[in-house]
Amino acid sequence: MSTTPAEHAAMRRALALAAEGPRGVNPQVGAVILSPAGDVLAEGFHRGAGTAHAEVDALSRLAPGEAQGATAIVTLEPCNHTGRTGPCAQALLAAGIARVVYALADPTENAHGGGDTLRDGGVDVESGLEADAAASLLDSWLTVQRLGRPHVTVKWAQSLDGRAAAADGTSRWITGAAARADVHRRRAEADAIVAGIGTILVDDAALTARHPDGTLYDHQPLPVVLGARIVPDRALVRAHPRGFLQRDGHNLFGEHPGDDRAASVLSELRDRGVQRVFVEGGPTIASAFLRAGLADEVLAYIAPTLIGAGSDGRDNPALRVIGVDTIADQRRLALTHLERLGEDLLVVAVPAASETTSEKES
Repeated sequence: MSTTPAEHAAMRRALALAAEGPRGVNPQVGAVILSPAGDVLAEGFHRGAGTAHAEVDALSRLAPGEAQGATAIVTLEPCNHTGRTGPCAQALLAAGIARVVYALADPTENAHGGGDTLRDGGVDVESGLEADAAASLLDSWLTVQRLGRPHVTVKWAQSLDGRAAAADGTSRWITGAAARADVHRRRAEADAIVAGIGTILVDDAALTARHPDGTLYDHQPLPVVLGARIVPDRALVRAHPRGFLQRDGHNLFGEHPGDDRAASVLSELRDRGVQRVFVEGGPTIASAFLRAGLADEVLAYIAPTLIGAGSDGRDNPALRVIGVDTIADQRRLALTHLERLGEDLLVVAVPAASETTSEKES
């Protein structure tokens, strides 16, 4: 059976409802219940962990028996497991729903299979309606399910010769206003921003996302400070509207490829509902995530300036040890975007399908 115009309209409405729910550990899901004639009987969406799922939220607005023979339009395959709430597939069966149309299959191991359960119960099931729109809505959540951790963007700014700061540690500013504005816009799209304690102590970084006029974006990433040294009482990060997390960075910054501290930080952030992490903590932090293979995207802001090493030989490269001791070990990236920002250049890249090359270079 093909989907009807009423079902298409209901799915678009369900997607709009889903977007009203909070983004976090659980997916944003919306549901619309249609009568056999195609009229809207009830609507619902998931309002956060521990609350009724979208299907149950919609069903709760109907009188007993009112859903008999009705159609449920849902943005994600009804769940098939018992967590804080019961399985939605069983709730739909118990309500007498005759047909279910959902946009995306649930990719999670413990929740998928609701479609099959409904079919086994005699319900007519269709999938894939408005799938692209649903995937776009759930992009961050789906990424977390695929990776098993938050998506990580590693950012740095550098001179044309690859320095992140002068010999004395000063770095404000290597790049210009347009590049800095782009960074803040991208911060506002993240759920968490990670920096090292050194960045806090040297730069007094606020770790906020700010408009060019200094006002704050409505959405602020959660600041995460890595390192055991104490954040000073007057540090700007202490005034962050979301507070901040601090975790011991012991061994995170060493040269030990087997260290899993970066992964444990990401695991904790995932449990907190973080889906996108923006790593902006200086060469040591950036190198730690790259070395551990935990960078899904790299942003390099390159300024047309030269810094070199200091007269005493001190040097501040944009990256430090990332586990490359021979050219065969180089970390190959695939270029996805180039953009000029004022006088600076933004290079966006992702890990290549193969990070090694057999090409002979001369």
